[in-house]
Amino acid sequence: MYETFYGLNENPFNVTPNPEFIFLGKNHREALAQLLYGVREKKGFIVITGEVGTGKTTLIHYLLEKLEGNNHTKTAFLFNPKLTVHDFIQYILKDLGVRVQGQTKGEHLHHLHRYLLNAYRRDERVVLIVDEAQGLNPELLEEIRLLSNLETSKSKLLQIVLVGQPELDKTLSRPGFRQLRQRINLRYHLTPLSEKETGEYIEKRLRIAGSHDPIFTDQAIREIYRRSGGIPRLINILSDNALLNGFALDQKQVNAKSIREVSADLKLHQESRRVWQWVLLCLAIVSGFIVFFYLNQEGYLSPLYHEVLRGFESVKRIWVDGWKHFSNLFN
Repeated sequence: MYETFYGLNENPFNVTPNPEFIFLGKNHREALAQLLYGVREKKGFIVITGEVGTGKTTLIHYLLEKLEGNNHTKTAFLFNPKLTVHDFIQYILKDLGVRVQGQTKGEHLHHLHRYLLNAYRRDERVVLIVDEAQGLNPELLEEIRLLSNLETSKSKLLQIVLVGQPELDKTLSRPGFRQLRQRINLRYHLTPLSEKETGEYIEKRLRIAGSHDPIFTDQAIREIYRRSGGIPRLINILSDNALLNGFALDQKQVNAKSIREVSADLKLHQESRRVWQWVLLCLAIVSGFIVFFYLNQEGYLSPLYHEVLRGFESVKRIWVDGWKHFSNLFN
């Protein structure tokens, strides 16, 4: 809608992942290097995590583009982990282009194993990438662990990349997934862009879309970073709405005031404020403990204060003893 007004050839802030618009900040470059190294060296298991909107899926699409350009690498990409175990195996085979005979899970696993062995003999790497992996159920995670057992005496036959939100780490840390956790050879957590990277991100997307002149002022970019926290998806949403707002008001340049207005309409400022409130609260608590420890070590706390602390300890002992006595009545 606003593309012609700003002299653009296409929408620069579409939220749909597009490798053409890829911007790799320092953190994303490190993650990509880990992924490429893990696949090239056949490390077996790789886990990439990151908050919603930090660019995980965009990074994976970029990785797929690089891998699929290599004749020695075959990929299967699962973007919907809500499958049964049998459907999961069938999906992998179909994505790898394997013609399957038979209907049972055992027969399908046999076909997969044979395909992986043939790929190994051809010196090909086979990579399974699972996006939104925090949604995998325990049965599928166990099946993935079993697939990671497929190996020769020299290397893994299947390279597995799990990509998901931080909840994936919480799931893998459960006692029941100890064996799976021990197989993870590489792990990386994506973080948001810095303020400098946010500006570079916006400028690159505008340039690729056909812009020749600055559209966002420096103050506007600073405000976008403040409101988005450096999360690419939120940067896109804010920037897209700011351009639409500028088009409606016939403004060729977007300033900080416009970003604040758009952010208020999207209610992003409320989320940002809550985050900062928690950060400040945590800092205050930590600072309080540091001051208390220092004063206590230096002997600055008054005797009265120590008496109060001893009083609390006495109350605590009485409460614990009373609870033990109460519990014994029912044993």
